[in-house]
Parts: sequence; C-alpha cells; structure tokens
Amino acid sequence: QVQLVESGGDLVQPGGSLRLSCTVSGILFRVYDMGWYRQTPGKDRELVATISRGGTTNYADSVKGRCTISRENAKNTVYLQMNSLKPEDTAVYFCSPFTTPRYWGQGTQVTVSS
Repeated sequence: QVQLVESGGDLVQPGGSLRLSCTVSGILFRVYDMGWYRQTPGKDRELVATISRGGTTNYADSVKGRCTISRENAKNTVYLQMNSLKPEDTAVYFCSPFTTPRYWGQGTQVTVSS
C-alpha cells in the first residue's frame, strides 16, 4: 500500500519561509522522480517543482528562485523549501511520485497572509 504524508504547512506572513516534507512508503522511493504540486479551490492542481531520481530539479516559473526541492532517499522523504512567500502561494500542497498510477497524500495547507 502506497502512502504519502505531507507536513510542514502553516500560516505565515508574506516574505516568510516554510519547509514542507513528504514521506513516502510502499514504493521503492529512490527510483522514482518526485513532484510537488499545489491546488486552490476551483483550480486544477499545479506542478510546482520536480526532482529526478538523480537529483535534477525543475521549477514552475511562479516559484523559480524562491523554492528549492530536495530529497533524502535514506528517509524516503522529499522536501520543498519555500522562501519569500507571497499570498498567491496560498494552497494545499501535495507530493506525488511519477508512478503509474499516480498516488497522492492528503496534502498540507500553506496560507500566506498578513
């Protein structure tokens, strides 16, 4: 059974930082590329960042320069460091491995507001 548990979301002021974590079980984590996504009500889920099994990273233009995705294979965990947060970063954040089928966790809420 594949499980993904996201954590680290919080209410932060604009300009603040958060580090999201996602721990995965039930798959051989180290062989899969991983992605962080976010979703707001009424909108499609948006791909925020990806990291390949080899450590190559890619970012959406909306977060480039402000976010860093990383992984720790020994802990089956992928991270998303988010800096200089903006109100438009407010969303539920999910991680997902690039498997077939796709698997999702419950997400973690990030709210950026003063």
